[in-house]
Amino acid sequence: QVRLVESGGGLVQAGGSLRLACAASGSIFSLNTMGWYRQAPGKQRELVADITSGGNTNYADSVKGRFTISRGDAKNTVYLQMNSLKPEDTAVYYCNYRGVNYATAADLDYWGQGTQVTVSS
Repeated sequence: QVRLVESGGGLVQAGGSLRLACAASGSIFSLNTMGWYRQAPGKQRELVADITSGGNTNYADSVKGRFTISRGDAKNTVYLQMNSLKPEDTAVYYCNYRGVNYATAADLDYWGQGTQVTVSS
């Protein structure tokens, strides 16, 4: 199993910054992708950013130039630096882990419980 714990959410004024952190523990395999998704009330969950174990990154168009995803040295911690926050960034942000158990060939897909980000105007 993989356990994902998010932290760093909160209330911030428009134009401000927050840094989210996700710590993964358990059966972590070397080849994986970790990312952040968000879901606002009444909307579908959407990809914000992700990063592979090789360091390749991917961002939603709406956050390019404002958000940065990165991994810690341990590689099972991922961060999302959010700058120039806008009210439309308000959502619950979820950490995601995707990988393959190379012992069983099973696909792995785990989610954290989410952290609330609220951006006031």
